[in-house]
Amino acid sequence: FLLIATAEATERMGLRLEKQVASLRHAFDAHQQDRMNRRLAVLTVVSAVFMPLTFMAGVYGMNFSNMPELQYENSYYILLTSMFVISVTMILFFYYHGWFE
Repeated sequence: FLLIATAEATERMGLRLEKQVASLRHAFDAHQQDRMNRRLAVLTVVSAVFMPLTFMAGVYGMNFSNMPELQYENSYYILLTSMFVISVTMILFFYYHGWFE
């Protein structure tokens, strides 16, 4: 009778430990998923900010001679200012929508 009671108690303890291990595993997986989601959010913001800047640099880097805006005296500074305004606007947009939390 004593061996049966000890075996049943050991089985219950093993089931409890199994549930605790499963719970810890689930919490660890959730934490890892949260860290990965934060990293992906940062990569999304970085790529979204640099994508229009890369496009603008690509268009003006094609060295066409018949682009009318290249004849203006301040076209370089206008382009740099517009790139700066676009990047700051996008960063502020992402900041106000909670992407940096």
